[in-house]
Amino acid sequence: MILEARDVQKFYGEFCALDGVSLGVNAGEFVSIIGPNGAGKTTLLNVLTGLLRPNAGRVYFKERDITGIGPVGLARLGMARSFQLVSIFPELTVLEVLKVAVLSRLRKGTRLFASLERDREVGRQAVEVAELFSLADKLDTLAKYLPQGDKKLLDVASAFALHPEIILLDEPTSGVSTREKNKIMEILVSASERIGIKSIIQVEHDMDIVFGYSDRIIVLHEGRVLADSPPEEIRANEEVVDTVLGRKDRARARRGSA
Repeated sequence: MILEARDVQKFYGEFCALDGVSLGVNAGEFVSIIGPNGAGKTTLLNVLTGLLRPNAGRVYFKERDITGIGPVGLARLGMARSFQLVSIFPELTVLEVLKVAVLSRLRKGTRLFASLERDREVGRQAVEVAELFSLADKLDTLAKYLPQGDKKLLDVASAFALHPEIILLDEPTSGVSTREKNKIMEILVSASERIGIKSIIQVEHDMDIVFGYSDRIIVLHEGRVLADSPPEEIRANEEVVDTVLGRKDRARARRGSA
């Protein structure tokens, strides 16, 4: 098992956002986390990636306790989540954003911007990632001027540039058209195979994407795991369908099982 959470609890004041959540992810799995607003999805992702320390419970990566270690420490161990560097560095070009991520992996952050121009190896690796994500023709474009779909690709590409063993993504296709969503997912899956990423975990609201790409789906409801099963079992789970999926997504799930 590459990633595991055991009996994780997280409170915000008196509000319990996660109530005894346990899960495991094996190498080779594409796992989606779904649930209604307020179910605890993003909180869980933040706990898994060390941005938040749980009030109780532990998180393990390759059997090592990583509870609260933080995203920088996790990246060095081989686990990453999308940086959203487009929002952080909107005045940088596509190439420069990817160089920032590569520099982080190579631990050259102390001379970050001085290195952006003169480190040829950093540039070479950044271009390779851009090519994997169909961004090679936009290397000189400022991140803020990219179409929304390309901004999403760049966000994901910046995480892939860390060459992690496992990557966690928070709604990688939100805010883009259906056609762009499928393009992003196809590129994401292809790039993960090329780079050698072992597992992908995503929080996603689009049920077409969830059922189309997931090996397993974890359903959260009111801070607890309601179901943890392959897509075909989630489709057949009446409690999940009635409690979590809306009318439109319920119809999609049923069509998918036909």
